Amino acid sequence: MNSKKTILLPKYLKIFEQIGENVKLARKRRKLTTEQVSERAGIHRATLYRIEKGDPAVAIGLYFNVFRVLNLQDDFLKLAVDDEFGRKLQDLDLL
Repeated sequence: MNSKKTILLPKYLKIFEQIGENVKLARKRRKLTTEQVSERAGIHRATLYRIEKGDPAVAIGLYFNVFRVLNLQDDFLKLAVDDEFGRKLQDLDLL
């Protein structure tokens, strides 16, 4: 199976890097090792390392598993919750 390289603009890569940093800080605050988190999330330690670096090529489900281990799964519900632009388009369509 061929895997395609994920291409993102630098400003969007920064967002992933920030998410990775947040995951790393959350893990450290809980005094969990990379081995503990990766084992509980069912992923390899190298994958956790990639998540903590903000690698956009890692599957979103694996990000979710790490969030779940850190008890941050509710943060996933906040993704795309405030679709301000979409609501404006919808309102224009109603006119």
